[in-house]
Amino acid sequence: MERLRRADVSAYIEKRKADKVGPYTVNRELDLLSAAINYARKHWEWDIQNPVSGMSLRQPEGHLRWLSRAEADVLIREAEKEAKSPHLADFIRLALNTGCRKNELLKLSWDRVDLKANVLRLEGEHTKSGKRRAVPLNDEARRALLNRARFRAEHCPDSDWVFAHRKGKRIRFMQNGFQAACTRAKIKGFRVHDLRHTFASWLVQGGVPLLEVAKLLGHSTIEMTERYAHLAPENLKAAVGVLDRLRNGYVDRAEQVVALKVSA
Repeated sequence: MERLRRADVSAYIEKRKADKVGPYTVNRELDLLSAAINYARKHWEWDIQNPVSGMSLRQPEGHLRWLSRAEADVLIREAEKEAKSPHLADFIRLALNTGCRKNELLKLSWDRVDLKANVLRLEGEHTKSGKRRAVPLNDEARRALLNRARFRAEHCPDSDWVFAHRKGKRIRFMQNGFQAACTRAKIKGFRVHDLRHTFASWLVQGGVPLLEVAKLLGHSTIEMTERYAHLAPENLKAAVGVLDRLRNGYVDRAEQVVALKVSA
């Protein structure tokens, strides 16, 4: 380990790229090595440098597709026609209004739904980041859950799962029904995960600060949320407009001082 140099790390990166390994995977490998070195430095007091620091690859911006409100309404109407998937429309409504990931919803149990406080409670074992999160419910999300509660009462009152089949077993897959609804709605290139992107995009367009959006999404860093920043150009214009107001206030005060001097 003492002989490891940045040139060695660069050679490893080039080899992985030659093997057609993507930048995300390479960065994960580099992060693991860097963490091991830092652990040895801190806990074992190894007197070594960390040549991996700062060697991460630039990652291309990921897929970002989101729906307009009109598209979302059409998709939900088409989802309601899926007789074999009576849960689909409610799943879409809940995803669009909470930003939860697919498995956070499909693995959601009723004991973590609090309709009195209007929140979903996700423990670390249920989230991608491993951190617990309370997801607030708006009226539309609440209506979707009440629909699921009525379905449960009628078909499977003993089921633990919010999204369950008529016999009470947890729903694990929904891709076919979802894509069929997208096809009928004439929505192309749209994935289940893009419902989460839509939630975030709508919030940013509505003026919600990125930090708050990051908390709602359960992002571990604000950098993960910055992909949505370009959707709020008007909000950014309003922000820089503060400089004009500050400048105008300064000019007004300066003019008042001059007027006082003249009158004196």
